[in-house]
Amino acid sequence: MSWRERKHEEVYSDQEVQKRIEDELPHWYLENGWIRRKYKTSGWKSTLMVVNTVGHLAEAAFHHPDLTVSYAFVIVKLMNHAAKGITNKDFELARKIEDVIMWQPGKEEGSSLEGTPDDPRFKYLKYD
Repeated sequence: MSWRERKHEEVYSDQEVQKRIEDELPHWYLENGWIRRKYKTSGWKSTLMVVNTVGHLAEAAFHHPDLTVSYAFVIVKLMNHAAKGITNKDFELARKIEDVIMWQPGKEEGSSLEGTPDDPRFKYLKYD
């Protein structure tokens, strides 16, 4: 059964998780039953902005990650607690978090938004 045919609560095997991560979320990794991503920031203010963004997305989705928060990074860990494993919910929320956190408006063709200046005074996130 491919992932597209799975029910929302059906758990993926570790091999299936690895394959989806490779195909869809290359900066994420599987460790101890969780899919994870470390976002590096430029300091505390940026870290809090990442935490609040992840918090908003998680609450809107009603699917809540575990977070590790430090001065210059945030680790997001996703696993469906009810299903006791990785499900479509985890991949969908990870994709949304990735898209929003790593968004750079200055990189979009024809965008009026120029994005954060390349100046140490305005550093925000360490983009991949």
